[in-house]
Amino acid sequence: MPPKLDINKAGWEQSEFPILCETCLGDNPFIRMSKQEFGRSCGSGMRFKTTVICQTCAKIKNVCQTCLLDLEYGLPTQVRDTALGFVNEAPTSDINREYYAQNMEGKLEGNKSGLDTGKAQSAGKEMLKQLARTDPYYKRNRPKICSFFVKGECARGSECPYRHEKPVDNELSHQNIQDRYHGRNDPVARKIMGAHAESQGLKPPEDPSITSLFLTSLSPDSTELSIRTQVLKSLPTVQPAELKSVVHVAKSRCAFINFKERNTCECAAGAWANGLEIDGERVAVKWGRSKASKPPAVVTSSLAVVS
Repeated sequence: MPPKLDINKAGWEQSEFPILCETCLGDNPFIRMSKQEFGRSCGSGMRFKTTVICQTCAKIKNVCQTCLLDLEYGLPTQVRDTALGFVNEAPTSDINREYYAQNMEGKLEGNKSGLDTGKAQSAGKEMLKQLARTDPYYKRNRPKICSFFVKGECARGSECPYRHEKPVDNELSHQNIQDRYHGRNDPVARKIMGAHAESQGLKPPEDPSITSLFLTSLSPDSTELSIRTQVLKSLPTVQPAELKSVVHVAKSRCAFINFKERNTCECAAGAWANGLEIDGERVAVKWGRSKASKPPAVVTSSLAVVS
């Protein structure tokens, strides 16, 4: 194996230009770059930014080396992978990660990406086109909040390079690099997919006991097995054990997809917001309904009045 492909011998990645999105490059059209190992730079009014993953890892997932968002759509990897039905094959342990990166380095020559979208469903591609961020979001480059200001101890005033704001503690404030890269438990992705599903008429019902989705306009050739196979294929993060049952009504060309947990059902609704392709047909998806409770029995009694 050539030394440059041996990560253990290379020690530190050598590259002429990082893989960055337009947002991370900044809003200054006149960019001057100088190569500096272990260095980092920032623009005017921006925070210090540096690459957090190597180029091989960025090519494997087709993401920016700094913000880890998809380079084509500007979305979290969890949104893209869920819409396209991609399976995350990147290992998480240190030893397996190095071995995987070595093997992928030889396959990803030049600017080639490790993602193959040719076999993805048209419904998923349509969903990504609707959610894609076409314009750079420079607000993401703002300096971080001054920790001394939060404690009331910052004395630099307007000369402080950090923002003088109170931090907001919500779900979006709890993010980490590993979940963003591997596309799992990403709060930003959940917010985007939840809002999109709601806009497509798939707002989760208030009844938490509803864990079913209703599929209509199925192909006449569809069977329970073909439906189950395509459902699991379109949800790579869902294990087969999490799918409770598939009830196929062939005469009506519809099916009920029953999940064991409500969170899994909501994840499926977000992934199928633009429909689901089964046996060559794009089927419509709706939330199931709760079982109507029987009205209480009315007991009547007649009383005899004796005068």
